Amino acid sequence: MSFQNGGAYPAGLTPAPTKALFDKNYLSISGGDFDFTKQFLPEVYEKEVERYGNRSVSSFLRMVGAEMPMASDEVVWTEQGRLHVAYQNAKVKTDNTVGDKTLVILNSSGAAQAHAIRANQTIIVSKGFESVKAFVQSVDAATGELEAYPLTSANWPASFVASSNPTDLKVFVYGSEFGKGSAGMQKSIDAGFQKFSNSPVIIKDKYNINGSDTAQIGWVEVTSELGTSGYLWYLKSEHETRLRFEDYLEMTMVEAEKATQTINIFDAAGSDSGQDVRGTEGLFAAIEDRGLVFNDHDFDNSTGLSGLAEFDVILKELDKQGAIEENMLFLDRGTSLAIDNMLARANSYGTGGTSYGVFSNSEDMALNLGFSGFRRGSYDFYKTDWKYLNDAATRGLTADIDGVLVPAGVSTVYDQTLGKNIQRPFLHVRYRASEADDRRMKTWITGSVGGNYTSDIDEMNVHMLSERCLCVQGANNFILFKDTSA
Repeated sequence: MSFQNGGAYPAGLTPAPTKALFDKNYLSISGGDFDFTKQFLPEVYEKEVERYGNRSVSSFLRMVGAEMPMASDEVVWTEQGRLHVAYQNAKVKTDNTVGDKTLVILNSSGAAQAHAIRANQTIIVSKGFESVKAFVQSVDAATGELEAYPLTSANWPASFVASSNPTDLKVFVYGSEFGKGSAGMQKSIDAGFQKFSNSPVIIKDKYNINGSDTAQIGWVEVTSELGTSGYLWYLKSEHETRLRFEDYLEMTMVEAEKATQTINIFDAAGSDSGQDVRGTEGLFAAIEDRGLVFNDHDFDNSTGLSGLAEFDVILKELDKQGAIEENMLFLDRGTSLAIDNMLARANSYGTGGTSYGVFSNSEDMALNLGFSGFRRGSYDFYKTDWKYLNDAATRGLTADIDGVLVPAGVSTVYDQTLGKNIQRPFLHVRYRASEADDRRMKTWITGSVGGNYTSDIDEMNVHMLSERCLCVQGANNFILFKDTSA
């Protein structure tokens, strides 16, 4: 028996004197003549393709808020009430006579409620565009009913006491009047305030890899969402887990709600842990509960200036609230462009109706069609696209939230823990921390890899944890733009 081709080379493979391909000197996987390797390896790009650009959606809270530690399981604050006495719902007690002078202050469900209007005060009662000034002669101590007489007519207007018994009368106090030598005002009004609280939730995530896979080297060149570039080994997935977790920290503060249903939390074994889901109040929930919600806006209405007139509805509402001059608009792309178009039609300066807003319409200072700021009435608005509302894997997947208006600056509130008034950003995060443990953003490693040998399991576990909540103070100055149309 003899060796084919001298026995030095596999059958069908004959060396060539030069680096050139011939029909007998290359390996063919498909031909089955060399099935465990290739002479000519495929060309591999080691740099990862950034097909989605910067995938992180966080930074909103970093722009408009702050983070502060707390040691308790709950944060409590109070907000001042309105200075003047006013009520949204009232009615003339009897609906079948114009001569009845009795007013009843009502709560939201239509029942009589206690109030702070006192005898000898002068009030304004209005319905729509009609208003009447009246004098409060007496207040029934038991029922709270007001015996109030119009100053310039014998009776209340017929529209105030229509057969439908309207409950949409509005009342506010503007002064008082006493006779000579009379006694002083009866009773006093305590300062009104509202108490709010929120509790932190524990947010966790983990990255896991077994020990054997950490020994299989495969470098990937990446550019991180923070702009840095370099190579990552098996920690490429850990890096993305951390980025995702950091996004979850912000998304939870934006989206979270307090649980009103009983939902059990199970432990790792699938058993009831004895704890229930508590939830926490996020930004959207706080605005919907205590703030302003603007539904079905159409700033890009192309018929005249109706889009701008619709925006003026916001200004009128801000006048009724804190009237904070500087506000930031965080919008999705569609709403941002609609405001650009609204402003361009309202100002004919420049080619194509371009307006430069707070730049004093200087073409040299801001020559672009994307408005970064504008002034309307006594308010300055600075707007930007909010990536969270545009990303296809977050709120860009839904169509109900179009943006949010956030007041700039700080609010003065009474801190129950410190026992004094303090200034805080309207929007800020509180996280659990003490001298023993800081739970703002905690990371630790367990397992057989990474130098911290705390387990006999051959793996590396990177744990991430945070315990935090969001404080939305002065929520009446926030506006949530929603789309409820079909």
